[in-house]
Amino acid sequence: MDKMFCFQCEQTAGGKGCTNSGVCGKKPDVAVKHDELTCALIGLARAAQVNGLSREADELMMQGLFALLTNVNFDIERIDELKRLVQNEKERLGGAEEPPAGELWQGDTDIVSLRSTLLFGLRGMAAYAWHAYVLGKRDDEVSSWLYKGMRAIGQEHTVEEWLGLIMEFGQVNLKCMALLDEANTSAFGHPVPVKVSTTIEKGPFIVITGHDLLDLKQLLEQTKDKGINIYTHSEMLPAHGYPELKKYSHLKGNFGTAWHNQQKEFDGIPAPVIYTTNCIVPPKPSYADRIFTTSVVGYPGIKHITEKDRIKDFTPVIEKALELGGWNEDKKMTGINGGSELMTGFARNTVLGAADKVIEAVNAGAIKRFFLVGGCDGAKSGRNYYTEFVKKAPGDTIILTLACGKYRFNDLDLGQIGGFPRIMDMGQCNDAYSAIQVALALADAFNCRVNDLPLTIVLSWFEQKAVCILLTLLSLDIKNIYLGPSLPAFLSPNVLGVLVDKFDIKPISTPEADLKAILG
Repeated sequence: MDKMFCFQCEQTAGGKGCTNSGVCGKKPDVAVKHDELTCALIGLARAAQVNGLSREADELMMQGLFALLTNVNFDIERIDELKRLVQNEKERLGGAEEPPAGELWQGDTDIVSLRSTLLFGLRGMAAYAWHAYVLGKRDDEVSSWLYKGMRAIGQEHTVEEWLGLIMEFGQVNLKCMALLDEANTSAFGHPVPVKVSTTIEKGPFIVITGHDLLDLKQLLEQTKDKGINIYTHSEMLPAHGYPELKKYSHLKGNFGTAWHNQQKEFDGIPAPVIYTTNCIVPPKPSYADRIFTTSVVGYPGIKHITEKDRIKDFTPVIEKALELGGWNEDKKMTGINGGSELMTGFARNTVLGAADKVIEAVNAGAIKRFFLVGGCDGAKSGRNYYTEFVKKAPGDTIILTLACGKYRFNDLDLGQIGGFPRIMDMGQCNDAYSAIQVALALADAFNCRVNDLPLTIVLSWFEQKAVCILLTLLSLDIKNIYLGPSLPAFLSPNVLGVLVDKFDIKPISTPEADLKAILG
């Protein structure tokens, strides 16, 4: 059996690293293939530096890095095929040496830590860049930095040089998030607040999970007038706020909760599920026959939807939905706190459109503080902290949230302040740009720095998308971020010490103690 080492996600074994088998379900042979693909991408970046970029190289760089995120691709055959395409393109560009896969995680502890931090950030940014790319948006600086970053991964640097690269990366990722925001809003309109039902109506239906809004749009078009209802799952929930998606009457509501609950929630479901991006958990036999993947997602034995000229044919999914037929009567489902209705759509356009009311409420003392409680969810113990934090937050505070961490509390009814619901979902992890723009706009309105706002960021992380968002926040010199439920295993004590000293990153403790420290 091949030897593996992986410490890229929050659930990694013992808080140190998976060496026998991945907690996510990744086997050692798959982990080794991931490392080989990483090194092939370094070779591609080196070849492109000498011989120029190409559209094919751009696509392979984005897809290759995206496929390496946690819970994305467990299929060795598809990983090998992607590696073959990367190496072919590298040779077409003139060829370049690839580092040995085993060297990625070897060397001085602090250097490995810094190299890993940049690599994991690059993987997250590549995912955002790909989402924008399929919608026709590309930024030369973002694309070029993927190559620059991957070349850096294969080079030696001092600690100071690594830190400089990481901060530079954070700024480029901000541009990437802006690019994705432009891609989504130009294609689907600016999100608006909307209430989303968790009741599944009787009859055939399809569940779509992940992040890719274009996949959802194509699925909605292809299921129109076919008597099939569409339900979002996990990070696809914010799709309900986009005008060009919510106009489809058969986009009915949301199924289930966060990604890590899928083995329980999909067990025996009388409908197909399509995975558009990351967050696939090894499926149980009871529902494996109704699972479909697309894009970079892969799992052995699972049917995969390919594309031609950016169009995907979801006919197999539609046929499976009609075959299974759905439930015979409406099925009422709830969130983890028993709520049956969710809200989303409070992206930057909505919040900033009401900025005068927000400022008035702050000046009048009605709103004392904003908490951005967001990030990734996961199964590891300790994440009930975020539920309790939100429940215990005083009634004169607003909870902004984004990404799937919101499923810990987004079915709670905490009332309103000045016409605003106390919980406002700003969207997917892909929509972190909205939260940053709101913070910057409020700082401008109050003529202060972001760090001086009555705003505290309480971040839950799981994998590489959260890493690249954190690095962007740090590159903006945003301080006093509360981070949990545990600190990244890839941060060595010395590197963590630098980040704590420079940015006052704080590991979460208890909701009561942290609220007391924040509110005084």
